[in-house]
Amino acid sequence: MFLRFFCLIFLTTSVFASSHSFEEFLDQVRKTATEQGVSKSTIDKAFFELTPRPSAIASDKAQAEFNQNFWHYVNKRVNKVRLNNGKDTLKNNASLLSKTSEKYGVPAYVIVAFLGLESNYGNYMGSESLIRSLATLAYDKRRSKFFTRELIAVLKLMDKKTIPFDATGSWAGAMGAVQFMPTNVIAYGVDANNDGKVDLWNEKADIYASAANFLNKLGWKKGEKWGREALIPKNFDYQLTGLDNEKTVNEWAALGVRRGNNSNLPKSNFKASLIVPMGHRGPAFLVYRNFDAIMGWNRSILYALSVAYLSDRLNGNAKLSAKTIDEPLLSKEDIMQIQNTLNLLGYDTGTPDGMAGSKTRKATRQFQSDIGLTADGYVGYELFQQLQ
Repeated sequence: MFLRFFCLIFLTTSVFASSHSFEEFLDQVRKTATEQGVSKSTIDKAFFELTPRPSAIASDKAQAEFNQNFWHYVNKRVNKVRLNNGKDTLKNNASLLSKTSEKYGVPAYVIVAFLGLESNYGNYMGSESLIRSLATLAYDKRRSKFFTRELIAVLKLMDKKTIPFDATGSWAGAMGAVQFMPTNVIAYGVDANNDGKVDLWNEKADIYASAANFLNKLGWKKGEKWGREALIPKNFDYQLTGLDNEKTVNEWAALGVRRGNNSNLPKSNFKASLIVPMGHRGPAFLVYRNFDAIMGWNRSILYALSVAYLSDRLNGNAKLSAKTIDEPLLSKEDIMQIQNTLNLLGYDTGTPDGMAGSKTRKATRQFQSDIGLTADGYVGYELFQQLQ
């Protein structure tokens, strides 16, 4: 018992480096939650013998979107098994999905694609205690504000008996087949069968309605595509790529952009952005406002493209025309080395953190332009080699 207590104290102080103990932190949360209407009995039950789980911090620091390239990420998620399971889900739940789609304006194959990415259609929803995961991450200083808000939200859900005290989910506190965070359950969860609960684990009506409602509120436009694969002509100005640059489809066509199968783009004044997730050597995508809705669900471009591509495949569309590039993955340390080197060369990436964010991509683009390379801003293995 003494050894267990000592190990817990060691892990808590070494991982979290907080100025106050976990118990003191929970007391602060207890006060805030009580002020926001959560009952004492609910908090007592949720916090009974609660201890932190330091492995959640390690998971938070190693999210896949931060160190995988497009092909590695997409091919791992849009594979034959997931396609077959998705088609079975569509077929076996056609009536319910049709009703949900009609009510919220989101196609059934899009709803199912999200379930495929989030939980493999409900087959993997996480087995960690939601309370413990959220309390651990809230105690960590890095994103304490965000996770404290989620911790209080899950207490509110438990207080109203919307979800059970022993609810489980991911290491990050996401729950059910849709992997909603607690605040999203409060804001977008739907009790479709009117039983007083939002059961995102077992009740398909609640699961489908909640996913569709979320996308609807994020701005999904009925009858519109998310985007399409594109081909970019040689000598293209890659300064025009990125989600912050918009032109009409007609304007992109005038610049030589074509469909992925090399046919003409449709004539349209829809606003669109051109993105190149692996730079000029990889695939290109022309994305519309429904892609913004997908990004509202998860801000990772790789995640959003995977959902979009899976939804297209479930809807009967062909594979991407672009060929897979077998490029070595970069580690967090590799990206930090890129950032440090670019900083030394006078290209500002900010404080090196091992994540290729917008500032690192901007610095990369400037470096590429200055040495006569295609300035696509892609932080990949080719750049890593060039900077050795």
